[in-house]
Amino acid sequence: MTSPKCNKPRIAFFSGTFDPFTRGHESIVLRTLEFVDEVVVAIGINPDKKPLFSLQARLKWIEQVFAHEPRVKVISYDGWSVDAAALCGACCMVRGVRSPADFAYEQEIAFFNHNASGIDTIMLCALPGEVDISSTQVRNLIAQNADLSPFMPRNAAQHLHILLHDLK
Repeated sequence: MTSPKCNKPRIAFFSGTFDPFTRGHESIVLRTLEFVDEVVVAIGINPDKKPLFSLQARLKWIEQVFAHEPRVKVISYDGWSVDAAALCGACCMVRGVRSPADFAYEQEIAFFNHNASGIDTIMLCALPGEVDISSTQVRNLIAQNADLSPFMPRNAAQHLHILLHDLK
């Protein structure tokens, strides 16, 4: 899938902490694959954040969620997202938005990234039923030993042990 303007594979860069990776994140990746050749799911290492799950557990979790999809690559990076996207050869960055506040925040970052690198940002609105899903909400549910299935990727039962094992 190449366009007349782009004779190389079209790579989208989707970055986040993904602590943990939710059904909403999965939806963004799958929907993005409809218009690009490859999606790089990139876990950013932010020293200001204290994730619940280790980097290795999050990488493995996302790799297993997309084990059936060779067009999804999973990496980690340190530093600016836009620099990591450029290193991956990305033609765009992808962000999910759930609310007007999300959009305003992401728009500001998109302007910065475009000015810094020329890489555009594509924003996908959360689908109905995914608007209320957040990693923060899922972490709260984990602390309460609640049912996570409505919030986790398809076939989550196969992969959930990766995350929960990391907590022991």
